[in-house]
Amino acid sequence: MKNRRLLIIKLLTTLSLFFPLFAMAEPGLPAVTLTTNPDGSQEYTVSLQILFIMTALTLLPAALIMMTSFTRIIIVLSILRQAIGLQQSPSNQIMLGMALFLTLFIMTPTLDKVNELALQPYLNNELTSLQAVEAASKPVREFMLAQTREDDVALYVKLAGKEGQIESLETLPFTILMPAFVTSELKTAFQIGFMLFIPFLIVDMVVASVLMAMGMMMLSPVIISLPFKIMLFVMVDGWSMIMGTLAASFGI
Repeated sequence: MKNRRLLIIKLLTTLSLFFPLFAMAEPGLPAVTLTTNPDGSQEYTVSLQILFIMTALTLLPAALIMMTSFTRIIIVLSILRQAIGLQQSPSNQIMLGMALFLTLFIMTPTLDKVNELALQPYLNNELTSLQAVEAASKPVREFMLAQTREDDVALYVKLAGKEGQIESLETLPFTILMPAFVTSELKTAFQIGFMLFIPFLIVDMVVASVLMAMGMMMLSPVIISLPFKIMLFVMVDGWSMIMGTLAASFGI
């Protein structure tokens, strides 16, 4: 008990020595301040801007999937692997990497416009944070509108109850544009996947017919057709064709 009391007394004595230093320390950055610019716009303090940026980073995976070419690419690659009959090759990690870097290649013109119109002016203090976000949304909107079908846009405008309220596609809200874009991407991806399935399906049908004619009922056609499908895919330089087709489908 005596040792514990001595320890507590020493701790309190040490804190009392450092307390004046804490009291003399300068206060930190203000948590919330609002600055009014000469043009009438308002801007929050740097600490709040950092908080908003960190919060936005949590939505980055969803934005990557829903606002870029990633969705179409990964779906086509998944359908291709299933059409060939390979369950684990290429692995999911390789497919995600391929889709990610091909997405970066396709989105490079859009990212260059975002850097030119929004990021660099913001870093040079030519635009406020809100103005930079608005400028960055324009190239992304142009990319999404170029890949979105008018029927899908009309569907979500009708579901939102805003028929006749939207003057042009340039004023289309992101809450309507994003689901319309994703719907169009899913439709396009499945169309490409259907075209990929046809040659491999023909190979499966031919192999199954030959085995049935030979009376080899107990032998699985998948075992025999798999090498032929791989050989066919390699002979026609399938990976280059798939990547080129995906890039060309976005106008690259």
